[in-house]
Formats: sequence, structure tokens, C-alpha cells
Amino acid sequence: MDLSRLKVLRELSRCGTMAAAAQALYLSPSAVSQQVAQLEIEAGVSLTERRGRGVVLAPAGQALVGYAERILVVLDEAKSEMAQLRKEIAGELRVAAFPSIACVVLPQTMKALVQLFPRLHVVLEEMEPSDGLAALRSWRVDVAIVDDLSTVLEGRPEGLDRVALTEDVLYALLPAGHPLAAKHSVSITDLRNASWALDATSSAYGDFIVNLCRRTGFEPRLNAACSGFQMVSAMVAAGCSVSVAPGLLLHKKIPGIKAVKLRPEVRRSISVAYRSGERNHPSVKLFTEELLRRGAALRQASPGKTAA
Repeated sequence: MDLSRLKVLRELSRCGTMAAAAQALYLSPSAVSQQVAQLEIEAGVSLTERRGRGVVLAPAGQALVGYAERILVVLDEAKSEMAQLRKEIAGELRVAAFPSIACVVLPQTMKALVQLFPRLHVVLEEMEPSDGLAALRSWRVDVAIVDDLSTVLEGRPEGLDRVALTEDVLYALLPAGHPLAAKHSVSITDLRNASWALDATSSAYGDFIVNLCRRTGFEPRLNAACSGFQMVSAMVAAGCSVSVAPGLLLHKKIPGIKAVKLRPEVRRSISVAYRSGERNHPSVKLFTEELLRRGAALRQASPGKTAA
């Protein structure tokens, strides 16, 4: 059986629909359908069943996904052992990371590794956490940095390992002259009558902030849906809007903006995730260890004092 087709079936099992599996694999739905159909010919048995307008895995398909999971883990373990036996850190390591963590830890991490291991080629792809996790599960990246606002990583997800990198605290961003800017902390409710600027590049993060407001009883009045933090900060600094931003983005002073702690505190946990079969891969181990050193240094900083 073709390995790439087994990966497609595995992704169909995880995502639940042809369209979602296609999106995760960067394929068209028809390509996913064709791959599954070819796999059924190879297996000699039906792997899916029609259910309304969609499909579900048949018992044979569910059984084959179980074997596929085991095969793929063993293949990752084999790749890791071969890399160890070569006794050389080389080749390509693909990393997915979301912007707020990527900009503060990855440039120095990559620089340190390149200096120590010139033949290791680390490639960064900026992705939101949910996309990074999907890319990791579909073998498009080797490591993904994710958070718990937009991805669920409770316990040990099947086929993946993770290690805690750091925690990030969210802050209210206020214009420097705002009446609440002198406060030690503010509640989300305190901002109910303000106009809001939100970063629209991440629907998961934006949805989290909107739902945070809704849970306190109001719908935020949006006056700017921005494609990046630079525009959000420009709107706040000009006195047009307020916002809520990750502390990771506030380690450098932003003129015209006061970052104020939220009350109650809102935190997100950030983790490094990789496939279980590659936990001992030399490149993955070295990258993770260097990243954890950067994360430890990051935890010592207090961003709220620098963004004033």
C-alpha cells in the first residue's frame, strides 16, 4: 500500500470530512477522494461509507488507520535512528510557529544552531497554532510551536509529544492618555464602551478576545480589523482604539501605548510539539533544547513595564 495514501486516510479519519482533510493536506477534495479510492483498490475492501452528503470510515478503514498510525510512528523512529547513526547534524528541519512567539525566540535559536551546525538548514514557516498542528500531523513540518487558546493539547495527543515552552500573559492596550492608562489593572468590562482594534490575521485569537468580551456581557465595537499587530498598535497609539495583546509582543517599548494587566489575569500556555516517533531525532532534540533555553530566558522578562 502506498504510504502517502495511508497518510490521506489517516487525515480523513482525524478531520472527519473530505474537504477538511484536503485543507489540512493542501490538496483538493477530489484529489483526496481519488487517493482514498486508489487505496481501496489496493486493500481490496471498502474503506469508507456514504453518510448523507459526506463519508465516514468503514470498519476496514478504521482498522487500516490504526495500522497506518503504527507504521508512521515506526518510520519516524527509523529516520531518527538513522540520523543518530550518521553522527552528523545535517539536513532540513521545518518549523511552524505563530508570529508573536516566532519573532521573540526563533531568530536567535536559528542563529545559534546554524553557528554550531552549519549543515543543518532550519526553515521557519509562520503559521497560526491550529495550522501548525495540522502541518505537523500531515508531515509538512517537523516541529510546531502551539498555544492552548486555539489548539487543544490536553495530556498526550495521539502520535504527538509536547513540552512546555513558556506562558504568556495577555494585556489591555490603551492609548497613553486614556483615563484607565494609570491603573495597575483593568477588567474587560472596563473597556465595554471603547472602540476596538483586533488582529484579524488569526481568526482563533480574534474569536478568543471577542468571546472574552461576550462572557462579560457585551459585544466589542470594532473599528479596525487589522492584518497584523503593527496596525493594531498604530490605531491604539493614535487614540482611536483599545485592544488586547499577548505580552510576547510587548518586550519593546511602543510609543504612545500603555500596556495594563487584565483583571482577572488571562494566560496562555505555549508548547513545542513534535511527532512521537521523532522525539530522539538529533535535529529535533537539539532544536527543542535550544528553544527551551530561549523560553527560560523569556520567562524572566516583564513586558508590562516596557510597553509604556
